[in-house]
Amino acid sequence: MFSYFLKNLSILRKFLFINFFIFIIIGLITILYLNSVQPNLIKAKQSKHIEILNNTIGHFNRLNVGFNKDEIRNFLFSTRFLFQNLDRVTIFDNEFNLIGDTDTLDLDPRSFGQTSEVIQMDSLDDQSVENNENKLEKSETKVFTLNKRVENYALSNEMGKPFTYIEETYNQFILVTLKNVSKEDGNIGYIAISENSLDIKAAIEERKNFILRTAILVAIVILIFSIVLNRFFLKPIKNLVDYTRIVKSKSKKETRIEQIKNRNDELGVLSNSLDEMTKELNNRIKATENFSTDLVHEIRNPLASLKSASEIISDTTDKEKQEKLLKIMIHDVSRIDRLITDYSQMLKDELAISSEQMEDVDLKPIIESVVDDFNNIYIEKKNLNIKLNTSSSKKFLIEGISNRLEQIIANLLDNAVSFSKNGSSILVDLNEDNSNISLKVIDQGDGFRETDIKKVFDRFYSNRPENFGEHSGLGLNIVKNLVEIHKGEIFASNNPQGGAIVEIKFPIVISKS
Repeated sequence: MFSYFLKNLSILRKFLFINFFIFIIIGLITILYLNSVQPNLIKAKQSKHIEILNNTIGHFNRLNVGFNKDEIRNFLFSTRFLFQNLDRVTIFDNEFNLIGDTDTLDLDPRSFGQTSEVIQMDSLDDQSVENNENKLEKSETKVFTLNKRVENYALSNEMGKPFTYIEETYNQFILVTLKNVSKEDGNIGYIAISENSLDIKAAIEERKNFILRTAILVAIVILIFSIVLNRFFLKPIKNLVDYTRIVKSKSKKETRIEQIKNRNDELGVLSNSLDEMTKELNNRIKATENFSTDLVHEIRNPLASLKSASEIISDTTDKEKQEKLLKIMIHDVSRIDRLITDYSQMLKDELAISSEQMEDVDLKPIIESVVDDFNNIYIEKKNLNIKLNTSSSKKFLIEGISNRLEQIIANLLDNAVSFSKNGSSILVDLNEDNSNISLKVIDQGDGFRETDIKKVFDRFYSNRPENFGEHSGLGLNIVKNLVEIHKGEIFASNNPQGGAIVEIKFPIVISKS
């Protein structure tokens, strides 16, 4: 259910939801932590209180202090070092009567180094008397409350064990620990120590404030990050998604992909790749549609001729005419077969090329191999002589696919042979031209019609020799496509001395002697 919910959210909403969920978990952990801080701090102070109580009770027993006001007062003075960090020590007898209270004594830090006589003299001062009176008045309520606490403690199951409780007001947080004082003959009284523990509150508030500040800071950072994420990443991705949908639906709506293409990061690279892929795909679709139309047209003509010849041949008894019609039918069948074969091979080549890897290839040995093969075939068949001309012995390195480069050269020579007369020659010229490698195939045929030079690389170019039934008219078009895959350019022109020139320029990778 949860995964299904997340699945239907946008990336930004997923990001915000996950952060909100993490915030809740951290908040719960923080609450549990803060709730555990106060008890732990109180427990630490309680341990100190218990230690002081046990030491004090030990002194009572060792000194055999009587639980009356005079002896308790003298005891508090003599053992005041035990209570340096405490706000108040209160002692009750077994009848819950107050017999000792540090609030009624001058036990501030100044008194710790003074004698009893000095303390008595200080107490005669009017201001000191007034202060003591105020101190007594303020402590009456506390004593009454504490007296009740002691009584309840004596009647409770906690009797005999230290008991700690908290007195909390607007500006005070007092920790009080009680314990009874007993001897062998029984209980003789009670002692209570009090400590203002506002440091506990301060520690908790400090932690709360720190966590709150941290939470606010993290929330601001997440908010800023969300804005940046949405502005610079999620919106461009959404635009890319919209772009793919528009392309898929073949809609003419405007897209914002141009804005993304100008970026120099990965999204810019992705958008450019996607746009190029889309354009290439559209071009392929258009090319396929156009080619299919052209193919249908090219097949329709020999089919019509084949149909007419078959109808006539069945109605005539003239053997000479029948033989002529039969040749026409064989020519048309050959033409259709070649068209289908070349078309099928072209499609296979396009699929194969997409999976083939480019590498640094020396063009010269490939040309030499193809030229040798053609010479072996046509030197006797048509008395043709194919020559390779190159002024350099160095390597002609380009980035390409060896078998496809071989296919380019073979198709060029095959085309040149088709247009060449018996006994003529074909020149293959290989040279370096500035930053390019130039490959020219020059024949001694009739050349191209000047009006058709720009069309010679189109599919099913129509200026063909009489024996063109052996060819499909796709050769130069295939060459052009393969050259463009190799980032090259191809040109056609007529030789002033007669014949045609087809030139290819490949970008140089490196040229070494």
